[in-house]
Amino acid sequence: MSRPLRVAVVGAGPAGIYAADALLKSAAAVEPGVSIDLFERMPAPFGLIRYGVAPDHPRIKGIVTALHQVLDKPQVRFFGNVDYPNDIDLDDLRALYDAVIFSTGATADRALDIPGIDLEGSHGAADFVSWYDGHPDVPRTWPLDAEKVAVLGVGNVALDVARILAKTADELLSTEIPPNVHDGLKVNKAREVHVFGRRGPAQAKFSPMELRELDHSPNIEVIVDPEDIDYDDGSIATRRGNKQADMVAKTLENWAIRDIGDRPHKLFLHFFESPTEILGEDGRVVGLRTERTALDGTGNVKGTGEFKDWDLGAVYRAVGYLSDELPKLPWDVASGTVPDKAGRVIEDTGEHLQSTYVTGWIRRGPVGLIGHTKGDANETVASLLDDHANARLHTPTTPEPAAVEAFLGERNVRFTTWEGWYRLDAAEKALGEAQERERVKIVEREDMLKASGA
Repeated sequence: MSRPLRVAVVGAGPAGIYAADALLKSAAAVEPGVSIDLFERMPAPFGLIRYGVAPDHPRIKGIVTALHQVLDKPQVRFFGNVDYPNDIDLDDLRALYDAVIFSTGATADRALDIPGIDLEGSHGAADFVSWYDGHPDVPRTWPLDAEKVAVLGVGNVALDVARILAKTADELLSTEIPPNVHDGLKVNKAREVHVFGRRGPAQAKFSPMELRELDHSPNIEVIVDPEDIDYDDGSIATRRGNKQADMVAKTLENWAIRDIGDRPHKLFLHFFESPTEILGEDGRVVGLRTERTALDGTGNVKGTGEFKDWDLGAVYRAVGYLSDELPKLPWDVASGTVPDKAGRVIEDTGEHLQSTYVTGWIRRGPVGLIGHTKGDANETVASLLDDHANARLHTPTTPEPAAVEAFLGERNVRFTTWEGWYRLDAAEKALGEAQERERVKIVEREDMLKASGA
């Protein structure tokens, strides 16, 4: 091949950018060279980091610096505000590229099948995260009129939701939260936040640092019931074999034995409580019913038949994310992923869908931390390059880079570019500077497009 290898990446979050980085570091980048275009349905890049990480986590947002360096490379182009499949679909991409990598992530809430889940005041964590992260496609307001709130789940998203609900609006003013979010949180009535886990401390999926950060707020009193500190043989084995699980358990133990302080907002971490029903009156949430569970020796739990009703005005389920199905690709409904082998998309027949690959959460489900997607991307790119070396990729009809802009122009797609991101970035920092803050996020899609010069 005398021209560079042309690769499209659909989804410009960490997974997609890591895939681009792996291509840039490969031997193919030297000869014949690589040319990579990232397509993103949002006007701005960075996916989960911009719209999934809580605003009071600047440490995680620091990953953006590394991702910036990849997108700054001349072999990489960014096309924002381009939706798959409405603006460009698989057939279009095949005509323009030698290979396509899908890295579209997961943005919807996984279902929780218990009575009352559809009551007013029952929310998906993903929707709340999108609101407080200033996602342009969700409502600008959020109902925060409950004084006692439940969060179902013991992962980092549950911690983020609980922490944002328990903090004061002014505590978050130093972050990039947009004005509508600050205004919403100012009238938040929550004074008690209850986080519920079905299993025990050793089975919690928190990362140790995220857990400890709960206790750093001058307004949040974290409370753990000493009766919830319990381990069986399976739990002890988990602690011995998993340093993070052991650190989480130790933190919870320390909180369980200390005296309860007088910080104004109480955040309770409950274990061995399995939600069985959300209780309602007149169509609204008024409580939660849980069944007490007990360890069975293996680290799993069984129901005890002992139920408790909790007086609560809102319930947030943080039981996992779910990816959106991608048209023209095979789909595993149960896992919410595209079937693959080593990153190669596998059709129902068991054959590889030629020149088509997946990486990140759309490939393996919404598990693991952001950094875990790097190894995933390396494996997918290795498969792509192996297919390239063995002449298994198809040949596009219009591989010239200019053909992409011409195609989007014919479709009247208002796309943003990497240069446009620099303009949007500068506009958000200017808004922040006026308020002595680092940045204020622009929320409206139209305003993002104008700032980007789309």
